[in-house]
Amino acid sequence: MTLAVGGFVPFTTIDYPGLLSAVVFCRGCPWRCCYCQNAHLQQLAGPTVEWESMLGFLRQRRQLLDAVVFSGGEPTMQPGLLNAVQQVKALGYKVALHTAAPCLDAFAAVLPELDWVGLDVKALPQDYEQITKTPGSGKNVLAAIELLLKSDKNFEVRTTAHRQFMSEESLLLLGHLLAQLGVRNYVVQRGGLNSERAEGNVV
Repeated sequence: MTLAVGGFVPFTTIDYPGLLSAVVFCRGCPWRCCYCQNAHLQQLAGPTVEWESMLGFLRQRRQLLDAVVFSGGEPTMQPGLLNAVQQVKALGYKVALHTAAPCLDAFAAVLPELDWVGLDVKALPQDYEQITKTPGSGKNVLAAIELLLKSDKNFEVRTTAHRQFMSEESLLLLGHLLAQLGVRNYVVQRGGLNSERAEGNVV
């Protein structure tokens, strides 16, 4: 299965902690988050970059890059994600995934192949719909966290705390919930599109 690629960054130092990487932006997302930075990728249909051309680029950069990051949109919506990840690993790259894990089965299937995961936790499970504009969108978040905690993967949980859509009280409650679940690496991005990162261990 091929991959619907909506964009590609050939070189970045910030999307995989500590490694030089390229980023593949997958098209499609089931949610409509009010502060989405990649709203143009929410629709599955739209301009695409050929996956085979991406592989060709990556073959040529094996001595220059360490990793490939799949982002979006929402990569787990893509039927071809697992195959694409396996192709990239076969080239010798480490592979990371940026996801909110709305497609839990797809996330569980690709997780064993990953080296690092950035899990986007939008809010407390009961508050998801306010942000995603999608009924039932918070139902999988705790299961996705549990999958990560049971795996041997390095991961980061992050939340965009937009002042208009999340109160300080809700953010504190979310932090306590994550700590109780066992999350130790948690990042808060404040302010929506003009975000700042506050990161550290959850205690």
